[in-house]
Amino acid sequence: MTKKSLCVVTGTRAEYGLLRPVLQKLLQSAVIEPRLVVTGAHLAPEFGNTVSEIEADGMPIAARIPILKFGTGSPLATARTVSYTMERFTDYFSQNRPDAVLVLGDRYEIFAAGAAAALLEIPLAHISGGDVTAGAADDWFRHCLTKMASLHFPSCEVYARRLIRMGEDPAAVENVGGLGDENLRSLPLLSRAALAESIGFGLDRPYALVTYHPETAGGASPAAQFDALCAALERCGLAAVFTKANADAGGADINARIDAVCAARPGQYVAFTSMGVLRYLSAMKYCAVVAGNSSSGVVETPSLGVPCVNVGDRQKGRLLSANIICCAADEASVYAALQKALSPAFAAQARQAKSPYNGGDTSGRIVRRLEAFVQSPSLGKPKLFYDGPVPGWEKEGSR
Repeated sequence: MTKKSLCVVTGTRAEYGLLRPVLQKLLQSAVIEPRLVVTGAHLAPEFGNTVSEIEADGMPIAARIPILKFGTGSPLATARTVSYTMERFTDYFSQNRPDAVLVLGDRYEIFAAGAAAALLEIPLAHISGGDVTAGAADDWFRHCLTKMASLHFPSCEVYARRLIRMGEDPAAVENVGGLGDENLRSLPLLSRAALAESIGFGLDRPYALVTYHPETAGGASPAAQFDALCAALERCGLAAVFTKANADAGGADINARIDAVCAARPGQYVAFTSMGVLRYLSAMKYCAVVAGNSSSGVVETPSLGVPCVNVGDRQKGRLLSANIICCAADEASVYAALQKALSPAFAAQARQAKSPYNGGDTSGRIVRRLEAFVQSPSLGKPKLFYDGPVPGWEKEGSR
């Protein structure tokens, strides 16, 4: 049997950490030949050259497509990067046409790669559609990818129903759960002592795991919001492990501030451009609180029962579990939320949280459906807008 080629695109450390088990299973497929294309922050020194993590996994890389020549400091830079990324991926797909393309999530470089595939009439499969994140442009990047894609892997039932309400055929929508949740259930996490040795930072006292990305919708000042978060952390007296911001407009300002606060408090704060999925999830397991506005705080902490303080509007609209406290991005609000999260009563509540993202063998389900997708006689045919009933509508009530 001749294998079908599937191009898988990754642009960030977080996204690769989620795609990793899917890629590992695709490499064992008798049906699919995966072609991993690495782009975006992975290839940028200022974001840690995280392609090295992919190389360390022994993952074959079909192509490396640098796109950040305009920088990441403004919406204009992002707009130019999207245009340039579409051009680069159009060239790549034209010269190395795959049978299908797989993308995950909601970032601008993934939107651009997906648009290039769609315009070239290459079938697109999409992981993590149906979410809502009102505080980031990622919200509409994600929904645009939904309309370009022919196969969908949402992470929970609410998001699956949302995709169907957007006109996607229920037969093309499979609720597989969250890949981050699967990582927590399947990866052998480090012990606290092994993690401390690995990162060179003492973890024998309560610490916060902090990730703060710019809000790219609504006009807020990322620097001012991050300063408020830092001031609240200092008032709490917590140690902190920071992971740096992504390649969105304003991320470089946040990262400069992270470097400054860590230099001012050696031994209390430490920062990493990328921890890698194993160390990051291990740090999440042992921390007193996850703070900031990363999607991992909302999606992955429930599985560990760890308190999470979700700051600002970047994740506004996502499904929330009982371990998560949302607050405004000002010092007083963040401080009050941290104090609540650190209380014994809330820690007990967090331990009882139930994750809506447990789909079982998420990566295996994705790969099996992809194998059927690439072999389908209807592969590449235009999809129709679905106007029928939404399965489970009665359960959804007035939502």
